[in-house]
Amino acid sequence: MIAIMDYGVGNLFSVEKAFLYLGADAMITNDAEVLRRADKIVLPGVGAFGDCMKNLQASGMIPVLKERVHAGVPLLGICVGLQILFEGSDESPEAEGLGFFRGRVRKIQADGLKIPHMGWNSLEIRRREIPDLFAGLPENPFVYFVHSYHAVPEDGEIVTATADYGERLTAAVAKGNICATQFHPEKSGDVGLDILKNFIDGGDAA
Repeated sequence: MIAIMDYGVGNLFSVEKAFLYLGADAMITNDAEVLRRADKIVLPGVGAFGDCMKNLQASGMIPVLKERVHAGVPLLGICVGLQILFEGSDESPEAEGLGFFRGRVRKIQADGLKIPHMGWNSLEIRRREIPDLFAGLPENPFVYFVHSYHAVPEDGEIVTATADYGERLTAAVAKGNICATQFHPEKSGDVGLDILKNFIDGGDAA
């Protein structure tokens, strides 16, 4: 069962609909016990970094989330769900992130371009992990973004895909059983569905 974490933020129903369309056993939950039984976990997120962390802390699910991740359960972060995997963000300097990855979330520097970075953009796939979210995709696939900040990891080796928008943006990260996308796979058409299917299947890296 795939648990989609409901902590009061995120595009939950679109995410759930995409997983159900792919035939996955997925459910939206704010129940720590359901999270504890899940085979895989999805951490969505939209809005401000600080609001997401405040809501997540209030949900009481952080200890179970950390317990399950440290036990090796696969985790997929989406949008701000990627950003809060890091230590903090310039958007909400007072808020601490989950700290699964070292590094900070920074404002996009895109002189002459509109912020937020919104709409379709192509990916440069940098590295393959297991599960390989990008298995079977065309070269430089297009996906859908909506964000004003992006993660800047201390360890650049965790970056699996980037996008170009005024600067080189972190579009996806992965290490061990944790993977995450800054873009919205549930809004990215067939490419996005293929990415979610790769997470479901836990496909091998190329």
